[in-house]
Amino acid sequence: MATEITRLFDFPYYQLETYNLKDALTTNYGGKWQSTSTQEYIDLSNQLSRGLLRLGVQPNDKIAVISTNNRTEWNVCDIGILQTGAQSVPIYPTISKEDYEYVLNHSESVYCFASDEMIVEKLNKIKKKTKLKGIFTFDDIKGEKSWNEVLELGKDDSNQAEVEAAKDAVKPEDLATLIYTSGTTGRPKGVMLSHNNIVTNVLASKKNVPLEYGNSKALSFLPVCHIFERMILYLYQYCGVSIYFAESIEKLTENAQEVKPNVMTAVPRLYEKIFDKIMLKGEELTGVKKKLFFWAVDLGLKYEPYGKNGWLYEKKLGIARKLIFSKWQAALGGELSLMVSGSAALQPRLARIFAAAGMPIMEGYGLTETSPVVSVSDQNNGGFKIGTVGRVIEDVEVKIAKNGEILVKGPNVMQGYYKDPEKSASVLKNGYFHTGDKGEIDSEGFLKITGRTKEMFKTSGGKYVIPTLLEGQLKQSLFIEQVMVVGENEKMPAAIVQPNFEYIAEWSEKEKLNLGATNEEIIASEVLINKIQEELNDCNSHFGKWEQIKRFELTPDVWSIDGGHLTPTMKMKRAVIKKIYQDLYDKIYR
Repeated sequence: MATEITRLFDFPYYQLETYNLKDALTTNYGGKWQSTSTQEYIDLSNQLSRGLLRLGVQPNDKIAVISTNNRTEWNVCDIGILQTGAQSVPIYPTISKEDYEYVLNHSESVYCFASDEMIVEKLNKIKKKTKLKGIFTFDDIKGEKSWNEVLELGKDDSNQAEVEAAKDAVKPEDLATLIYTSGTTGRPKGVMLSHNNIVTNVLASKKNVPLEYGNSKALSFLPVCHIFERMILYLYQYCGVSIYFAESIEKLTENAQEVKPNVMTAVPRLYEKIFDKIMLKGEELTGVKKKLFFWAVDLGLKYEPYGKNGWLYEKKLGIARKLIFSKWQAALGGELSLMVSGSAALQPRLARIFAAAGMPIMEGYGLTETSPVVSVSDQNNGGFKIGTVGRVIEDVEVKIAKNGEILVKGPNVMQGYYKDPEKSASVLKNGYFHTGDKGEIDSEGFLKITGRTKEMFKTSGGKYVIPTLLEGQLKQSLFIEQVMVVGENEKMPAAIVQPNFEYIAEWSEKEKLNLGATNEEIIASEVLINKIQEELNDCNSHFGKWEQIKRFELTPDVWSIDGGHLTPTMKMKRAVIKKIYQDLYDKIYR
């Protein structure tokens, strides 16, 4: 009898019965790809479960997992932990040791699996202030306990019956994981997701996966501690997709050429960087090659799905794909037929150009609190409409409140925030989760995100401004890496801009400009200031007078997670950025 999937640890068993892959999970160790079959994946997970039970792990214990990069060990730990009735607490590797301490204490984690020396170094500074009984590492680190010690404890399978009993005791409605959101303000909140929350989200998303089940490859590199990539990994397991873990974002292109994936997921910022690098390559071309390149780009930027531009456009597109876009595909392995985007808004120009290139990006919308998918584009069922995040998935209901806020109801909605009934009650009302995002549903049922209820602000003149719309337009410029629009209760909107120093270096060399040697000198260059002003003028032409950005200031810093500017999911920490650049803010307004 086929396995009925009601709990997260049912996915590998379903895969074994349905696809039985030789390369279910593949990680690169020391330059060599090492595959784990579905059967080995299950065997290792059971071994880990047996080891954890022998360590005294009880149902509802919390076990933290922290990994710098995605790897087979993470998935084995995930299934091994859940099978005991304990809950996993994935933690972002890039947060501070103080946040490690907060999450470990708030969740009352009893054990922690950590990938490497950098993470262990941070953990060792705070572990005495926590309830951790032990830390086990994936990498071999001198003086530290290896996760192999837990596997060794579980080698003897005489307590497998105990594992089976623990599994049987886990109900779909039981808590599966605590995911601490990388909030843009304040301390992280522990989102409580049940097995049923995530399982139903995976099952409802399957019909939007236009891949050859049992015979496709995925490249995974987004942090699996985030529910977006984690849910995608369960979905891949359900669809029999072989998962290859990229070594790092820096090695993404190299790994893609080695693996030749059919699908990958990313956040919009990464697609922007890929596009920017392609454009730089195009700028280096000369003569006919350069003309052909930009002819193809211009054509791609006019792309509409399902042949809406007519037969002549499609004919030209066929030529562009053969001459130009095929080279884009080759850079990412040559087999990529689908990319997925989430976590932030995707610029329509990127959706157009990559779809024209034969690598369509299916944009989705969701939150940690919704496990995460609320809606997603679907190229195979007339569900791809540029500028939207697709149609709402099965079993999920979306309602737009009077103030434009998106409200979500369904089996994917979280149980609440851990140890915080007050905050839970503030977002869970009458069966609906209040997302804080603003949106609208068009006549064809497509959901469009229009902003954040909390990020929209009023100028001192009483006019509303939605900064995300202005920022999205500005980030289409190759000269702008990051931008934050400010102006709440001020007389006008303004912008704090982090220039794209990488692109500017190449541009200035090509134009034979001397902008300076340091970032500080570059942002003081009148040539660059004038160029950014041109980009702002172009942006302003798309907006009403009250919304237009009247002034801007440039920052020499590259905004980063470590610098405190960005959350681990690359969202701006607006209050922090404003505080860091208070002097620039005052220069604009005072």
